[in-house]
Amino acid sequence: MRVVLAVVALLLTGCGSGATAAPPQYNAADVMFLQMLIPQNQQGIEIVRLAPARPLPAGVKELSAAIEVTQQTEIEDMRRWLREWNQPEAMDANPQAHAGHGGMKMAAPDLVGALRSAPDGEFSRRFLDVLTGQQQGAVELAQTENGTGGGINAQARDLARRVIESRTAEVKQLLNTQT
Repeated sequence: MRVVLAVVALLLTGCGSGATAAPPQYNAADVMFLQMLIPQNQQGIEIVRLAPARPLPAGVKELSAAIEVTQQTEIEDMRRWLREWNQPEAMDANPQAHAGHGGMKMAAPDLVGALRSAPDGEFSRRFLDVLTGQQQGAVELAQTENGTGGGINAQARDLARRVIESRTAEVKQLLNTQT
């Protein structure tokens, strides 16, 4: 009798019958967040990879190495989630498509290019300025995912929380280096 009741209950709720769809595990805001954070992280990695060969305080070099590992791991996770969701990794090329997340928060490409060619005497100050701004952009992007952006995926929202915490701490460390 209990088996029959369980089967009836499953049929009434649509379980196993395909009658009702499961609620979405993600929404467009989650997808946009990941699609925007991937290139943002890639740029951060591009910047910190300049650190080992240039004159910087040892603490900044250590922080740069940690940033590279963290952001590469995040990229791998985000790419995997997008694949699992059958969503493209690349975001919409139309800049207006990203307005819901406040637009792209990356350092201007000319700043990164100028950093690459900066003389050693200016490199440390420029590096700290560019990396600080770049990391602050990630914080702003993540705040949108967990705030007005409306993301619903638990993994994406947790990633946003971790980005806010880690990048805020990194920005503080970078600012303390500048003073």
